[in-house]
Amino acid sequence: MSRAAAGLLLLAFVVLSLGTLGLRPLYKADESRYAEIPREMVASGDWTTPRLNGLKYFEKPPLQYWATAIAFELFGEHDWAARLWTALAGIAALLLVHHFGRGLFGGEAGVMGALVLAGCPLYVMLMQIDTLDMGLAFFLSAAVLAFALGRYYLFWAACALAVLSKGLIGIVLPVGAIGLYVLLKRDFSLLQKMKIVSGGALFLVICAPWFIAVSRANAEFAHFFFVQEHFQRFTTRMHGRYQPAWYFLPILAFGLAPWLLSFFASLRNVASRSAGAFDANLFLWIWVGVVFLFFSVSGSKLPAYILPIFPALALLVGRTLAASPSRLLLLVQSALGVAAGITLAVLAPDVKRFVTEAMHSRADEYARTLAAGGIVLAAGALGAGIAAFERKTFLAVALLAMASFGCTLLCVTGHRALSPEFSIAEQRASLGEIPKDARIFAVDFYDHTLPWYFRRTVSMVAYKDELEQPVTWEPGKFIPDLGGFARAWSETGTAYAVFDSEKFDSLSKQLGLPMQVVSRGSRYTIVRKP
Repeated sequence: MSRAAAGLLLLAFVVLSLGTLGLRPLYKADESRYAEIPREMVASGDWTTPRLNGLKYFEKPPLQYWATAIAFELFGEHDWAARLWTALAGIAALLLVHHFGRGLFGGEAGVMGALVLAGCPLYVMLMQIDTLDMGLAFFLSAAVLAFALGRYYLFWAACALAVLSKGLIGIVLPVGAIGLYVLLKRDFSLLQKMKIVSGGALFLVICAPWFIAVSRANAEFAHFFFVQEHFQRFTTRMHGRYQPAWYFLPILAFGLAPWLLSFFASLRNVASRSAGAFDANLFLWIWVGVVFLFFSVSGSKLPAYILPIFPALALLVGRTLAASPSRLLLLVQSALGVAAGITLAVLAPDVKRFVTEAMHSRADEYARTLAAGGIVLAAGALGAGIAAFERKTFLAVALLAMASFGCTLLCVTGHRALSPEFSIAEQRASLGEIPKDARIFAVDFYDHTLPWYFRRTVSMVAYKDELEQPVTWEPGKFIPDLGGFARAWSETGTAYAVFDSEKFDSLSKQLGLPMQVVSRGSRYTIVRKP
């Protein structure tokens, strides 16, 4: 593939990834949570203590909060800027695979690896969703690839930034993979080469200052963050996210869908040696295995947790495609892509079966987008098959990658049709401008889209959700019962309240307060004080 063609593909990937970030409103819970925290940082000027809806929030470190707060300062507080860091991290990971892939396995492997990653549905999907996992995946991938190339100071710096992205897994997982590699290869000289003392000092210089500062400002931080959010989250089911040990297998299959056969083919190369003293091939497979097994045995599981293995997996699959391209394998993968695209287009109208009755009319709009995604996938995969038949391997891989990328992007952005079930954005916009001194209540109900779209903290009433622990630290910011809400409603000048629509009728009768309904949807009911 020529440099010009590769450049055009990269440009298309970047433009489409960034250009679609604001098409869908932020959803509960992760997206609006990770937008609201940096919004409050900008509003308060306190960039040390993260706060969510005005309450101390210590579940995660602040790197993405800081990056998003900077985006807000530069571009304004809106959905596009909230997702910018995630998308930039995804683009950077793609460039990382290309650059380090060239150094480890040659130029063709680097290009192929980048194409494979661009076509991984889970990866593309999470570039469009404001969570912490893409930033973590980038820094962890930078760490392991830098280590494989012997760039040890870069390894330590990337680990520090991974820790600041999502916690101690930023150092535990890379060190675990290195330790297992050293034991398997009996290459203890690596421990001397990796600059443990000076590199460890660099690691601490980068990540320790915030931990020290936040601990000094908040006595409750250390126990909550290190004990509850690390040890107890891993060893218990405290967050209600327990899943069986095989949970990530179908997620891995979905995430690699266009390349699944190539993945199985690449497994034959697990034991093949890389050129040079360091076996980069084995090390990357160890990395994939360590991360996958670590989260498989964890008491807390979510689909995005295995995202950090995808850049390495893409490079390993890309290496196989570059070194020993199989015409038959590419033809079969392309045929499966055509079949998947046609199936998606045909079954798209059935999306109504998976949404509430109130969303049926909107489901038709989403079905059209899904069908368009299916057509894109089928057409691109057909082109890939023709290219594979003509033994144009790079073109076949590029077409299949862009087909998968385009299909995934349509499926994700098109979901905006169903957004009223997941976000208060549309209903909030229908209200127009609200006075800055207006108080907002969330009654026996709460989700993080409320403070984000009202652009202010919300008074929580009789419902704590995930903020139960923060409420114990600052109980004065919480109204524990409906009686307290009734008093606050009567004493407040301009006020709005948000209810769960299913509870509104019974609660409004129970409260007997003067309220004017200004917006009622399938999920949210908004009232105003007359």
